[in-house]
Amino acid sequence: MPITSRDREILRLAVPAFGALVAEPLFLLADYAIVGHALGTTAVGALGVAGMVLTTLVNLCVFLAYGTTASVARQSGAGEHARAMRGGVDGIWLALALGAVLIAAGWPLAPSVVEWFGATGTQAAQAVTYLRISLLGTPGMLVVLAGTGVLRGLQDTVTPLAVAVGSFALNGLLNAWFVLGLEWGIAGSAWGTVLAQTAGAAVYLVVVARGALRLGTPLTPSAAGIRQAGTAGFALFVRTACLRIVMLTATVIATRMGEAELASYALATQVWTLLAYALDAIAIAGQAITGRSLGAGDVAATRAATRRMVQWGVWSGAALALLVVAARPLLPGLFDADPRVAALLLDLLWPVALFQPVCGVVFVLDGVLIGAGDQRYLAWAGVWTTLAYLPAALLASGFGVVALWCALGVWMVARLITLVRRAAGTAWLVTGT
Repeated sequence: MPITSRDREILRLAVPAFGALVAEPLFLLADYAIVGHALGTTAVGALGVAGMVLTTLVNLCVFLAYGTTASVARQSGAGEHARAMRGGVDGIWLALALGAVLIAAGWPLAPSVVEWFGATGTQAAQAVTYLRISLLGTPGMLVVLAGTGVLRGLQDTVTPLAVAVGSFALNGLLNAWFVLGLEWGIAGSAWGTVLAQTAGAAVYLVVVARGALRLGTPLTPSAAGIRQAGTAGFALFVRTACLRIVMLTATVIATRMGEAELASYALATQVWTLLAYALDAIAIAGQAITGRSLGAGDVAATRAATRRMVQWGVWSGAALALLVVAARPLLPGLFDADPRVAALLLDLLWPVALFQPVCGVVFVLDGVLIGAGDQRYLAWAGVWTTLAYLPAALLASGFGVVALWCALGVWMVARLITLVRRAAGTAWLVTGT
């Protein structure tokens, strides 16, 4: 099939976004590999628990990226460039404030949170150590989210790619040095991540500040703008909270199954996350293209781009499924997994592969509706799909970790149904600023 101008626009945004998105899980996989080789299965499980907590905290604030992308793209499409940048600056100030709150609240609560997951003994102690140190990097992580949203909204996915590759390459090098060279244990892995995240945030602060000054946008915080950014992001917060409830529930159940089950589930989750970020590249293009075209009042272009991006999602999901099947025999050795963990991981990779085409459609439509500003529907859809997942997860808990992963497939199918039904209608096609 020939490449059209619409395909070229999607690829122009999606390919750099793909690189930026997969950089993080690739280097997280490197962290797991380093920790697994140096510290063993208990440390991998601790990293899985602490990593899930941190991922939840950051993902609950993903509205800083998604909401900003949609807002900036819509304002830019309508020609309101200074107004678009004002929203981006306020988003960064909100990110810094939220980061400070997470540190203050998370530090004393870390032992209780880890205990809630069911981790005990050495594994719990290592998880608390990693979590507390990593919390210091949350302001940087949230600034990266907000800064990325600004640039994506301006149709720039190349700069986020450069920042992601640089910061996560630094993360890999620091982790290898601190854990393998200096023998700091799991604390070394955490410190490497904190320093890399802070460096990436510093780059975004410089880039956004330069853009704001060029447009004459003040760099000082606007109380009204910060409130507006927080209010607009609430529905996305609810949507993301539902996603994290699903992932947290699965991690808690896996933790209570045993160390081998938790370690294999944590490794499979990292593989799935890598694949999800790869598919999310098209969703990022969907956010930017949808926001801009609706801001310009072009409904026909929005519809046409959505149809094409869904096709790209299906093809990409099928390709990733084949890739997982081909790479499946090699992955346990990458993490130096012990025989029990390796056997479970090999089993888990089958359902991971099976649901990739479904994920391709779900992620694309999710991105399109976020770009359209249809957050309220996404919040309610998130509630209903989570309610569909929880009984399946509880039922699966008695049948092993593979059944637990299949329950995630039930959740993805429920999301597919809600998103396809919404995209087929017209309620989300709101034009203008």
